[in-house]
Amino acid sequence: MKRVFPAIAILISLSLFGLIYFQFLWLTTAKKTKEKQLRENIFLATSEAAEKLMENKSDFLSENKNANLIFPNEKIKMEIIRPSVIQRFTKEEINAIIRKTFDKRLLDGVSFEFAVSDNSITGDQIQSDQFFKYFIDSLHNTNVAIPLIPSAGSAYENLTKEEFLVVIVPNQGAIVFKEIAWFIIWSIIFTIIITTAFFLTIRALLKQKKLSEIKSDFINNMTHEFKTPLATISLAVDAMKNEKVIMDRSKSTYFIGIIKEENKRMNLQVETILQAALLDRKEVQLSNKLVSAHALIENAINNLILPLQENNGKIETHFTATSDVILADELHFTNVVSNLLDNAIKYSKESGLLISITTETIGKKLVIKIKDNGIGMSKETLKRIFEKFYRAHTGNIHDVKGFGLGLNYVKTIIEAHKGNIKAESSLAAGSIFKITIPLAK
Repeated sequence: MKRVFPAIAILISLSLFGLIYFQFLWLTTAKKTKEKQLRENIFLATSEAAEKLMENKSDFLSENKNANLIFPNEKIKMEIIRPSVIQRFTKEEINAIIRKTFDKRLLDGVSFEFAVSDNSITGDQIQSDQFFKYFIDSLHNTNVAIPLIPSAGSAYENLTKEEFLVVIVPNQGAIVFKEIAWFIIWSIIFTIIITTAFFLTIRALLKQKKLSEIKSDFINNMTHEFKTPLATISLAVDAMKNEKVIMDRSKSTYFIGIIKEENKRMNLQVETILQAALLDRKEVQLSNKLVSAHALIENAINNLILPLQENNGKIETHFTATSDVILADELHFTNVVSNLLDNAIKYSKESGLLISITTETIGKKLVIKIKDNGIGMSKETLKRIFEKFYRAHTGNIHDVKGFGLGLNYVKTIIEAHKGNIKAESSLAAGSIFKITIPLAK
């Protein structure tokens, strides 16, 4: 698992980044293709509009009736007047012609600005309202200029002024983006889905790896916890087979007592594991009733008198709470305090243990602080102490006994009583556990 996991993570990461990279390349290519296609369509539409503007407008000469009195024939009149697009079309007519050619080239809905100008001395020009606003920005706008040249054989061939049709399409980037917007949106959606799936897979693998480590650690600890009492029982049984022991009633009683205590110890370990299983399934039933928290704390202290004496320990109590009546399960709440005190004893210093238990009333809640002067915990350990099966010392190191279920049990029971528990600690400075639980109404 240790070798497979990094390989899977690397392969999935490469696949994800590769997919994102090629999607980016595809979208970039699609954008460039659409931009090129847009420019081509604009050029073709503008060219077609220019051709339309150069077609013979039959009513132009008839409108100039005064000119018929001056010029003897049409040709001379055309050469002198040299009719231009500016003279023959209004701004609205030019706009309508360009709009028609744009719609024909699938550019319907695309806005544009235009101008028709000549290169004469007078510099006549006709343009749309916002032409000059967009004309100066050639970076973001598509600009097409087409010379207006009459087609061969038309009435205006070689007789018109030199003119240009200039068409500008503003914000070409926005037009292109609008066309490929759905591609981008779906690409982002699928990328998010794939990325989410990737992280969930990695998370599941990490969780599986962690569970595997916890399982191995739990089996090692369980083997050690059961091996010790079994070995003691085996030695006691062998000793009782000795004739001298059989004949000596006091010795027989002593070894029977050892067997009974070790058997009790094993049953307690089994009960701890079963309680953890029940907590997982939310099957623990609390028998809540009105009880004195101070009395339950005293009971827990009395149960640990012998382990305290063995570790040269001392417990000080400061019951300053004005009210200590809570709605709680006597057995489980006592076990909570016992677990915390037991941990303080297990992780005590050789110089002697001092545990301080303080209670106070804050509003409608009872606060219980259990402070010790033990070896303390690192920041990493402090983050994980309420995790199931977690122990500061794991694997084959068994200087501290237990399965790592105690503090997880404590947190679960306190939360079942609608309270909370917090821990503060630093290495070599001891630990403080703070329980906050609602007072009985």
